[in-house]
Amino acid sequence: MKQRFEFNPFLKKYRKGLRRVALVYPNRYIGGIANVGLQYIYAKVIELDAVCERFYSDVFNGLRSLETATPLKDFDIALFSLQYEMDYFKAVEIIRKSGFSGLKIAGGPCVMENPKPLMNYFDAFFIGEVEDSIEEIVFARDKEELEGIKGIYTGREDRVKRVYVNLGKHLESEIIGDGAYGRCFLLEIGRGCIRKCRFCLVRNIYFPPRWRKIENLPDIKLVNKVALIAPSPSDHPNFKEILANFVESGYEVSPSSVRADTIDEELIELLKNAKLKSLTIAPEAASEHLVEILNKGISVEDVLRVSELSSGVFEKIKLYFMIGLPNESLEDVKKIIELALKVKSYVKRVEISVNPLVPKPHTPFQWLPFGGKDDIKEGIKELRDKVKLLKAECRKHGIEADISNVKEFAIQTILSRGNEDVSRIFDGVSYTEFLSYLERIDIDAELPWDFIDHGYKKSKLVNEYLKVITYL
Repeated sequence: MKQRFEFNPFLKKYRKGLRRVALVYPNRYIGGIANVGLQYIYAKVIELDAVCERFYSDVFNGLRSLETATPLKDFDIALFSLQYEMDYFKAVEIIRKSGFSGLKIAGGPCVMENPKPLMNYFDAFFIGEVEDSIEEIVFARDKEELEGIKGIYTGREDRVKRVYVNLGKHLESEIIGDGAYGRCFLLEIGRGCIRKCRFCLVRNIYFPPRWRKIENLPDIKLVNKVALIAPSPSDHPNFKEILANFVESGYEVSPSSVRADTIDEELIELLKNAKLKSLTIAPEAASEHLVEILNKGISVEDVLRVSELSSGVFEKIKLYFMIGLPNESLEDVKKIIELALKVKSYVKRVEISVNPLVPKPHTPFQWLPFGGKDDIKEGIKELRDKVKLLKAECRKHGIEADISNVKEFAIQTILSRGNEDVSRIFDGVSYTEFLSYLERIDIDAELPWDFIDHGYKKSKLVNEYLKVITYL
């Protein structure tokens, strides 16, 4: 195991009588230590008559804890955080190899969208935001005790209402490690999103959007960098004030993302003074008709305006796009390169990140076929052709590129929209056996995730979906 130096103000040694809690992130340390939700769970468990230790896929292969190298099988309860569908494979591997026999509970955004593919591997799932429920969960002795907790789904419930919490005082201390944002303090300034992007899961599973008040932010010590965390931090009504306060106090500041339509000269100057080196913008599409379908509200003109303002300020601009959108042509994909080249005329280093669209549960896109075609095999073939084109054009024009594997995103779609039967994929069954989960879904069909009550009316999603259909 690669040694990592971190500051852990919560470290607590086990003694007889304490409940042993394993906090499992079935992915790399760099991502897990940068997850503010996991930071909160760890800090909360330590306050109880319990000890908490962390497990990461690249630390003892997820089978022993980072803190003491204690085997997972020696713990009483394991809390798994599932942030990405592809993490399911590692989570299942850890469960199988560890010999763990205690309670296994999974939470996180993937569980909140649809836990059905993992029903055979966990005792329960927590649907929602867990802060106010940690103590109840940690001291549950069996599956029956878990069943009485709000937000818990064991498979016996007909319907589960998602739990959400109000944002009060932020954590005063955190574990400081070398994470995805660098060595910094993770400051969650908001949860949920005010926007209405048709492809995005966040709005409905974290509704209503909430902002943390300035008076609830902590005094940050021990580090000189702060990461401002929210689905769209620049939508915070006091975003510039928060940013300016940290800049004036000498901190480097890195927002998790910034919407192009919220950026003006004043914000550019603040970000420059915050020592931000690279600006990330997510237009998602480079053709106006696709922008309209996505309903994100960021135009090509917004991207170019921000790029011009960024000239001489940032070392690099990174652009996020999706392919496999409804009614997308090869010409639309070529426009991604055209837009990247225009941005490159302002900022020398440009990187594009391109992912196939995953039609997520709880979004208006949940009924769409993967790849944008009703003929799934044709849609997958076209996606691969688009990936090939993008890679060739990026090499030709000196554009840095991170272009995802089509097969991986097909599997993500299967796992996000699948039922219990897709669990066979963890036994090595080919994803091609489950292509039916990539097909267009009938609008009147019963969905595997319909049992989850996120508080929205399904009719609203239907209406948005029908608007998309009218564009086609």
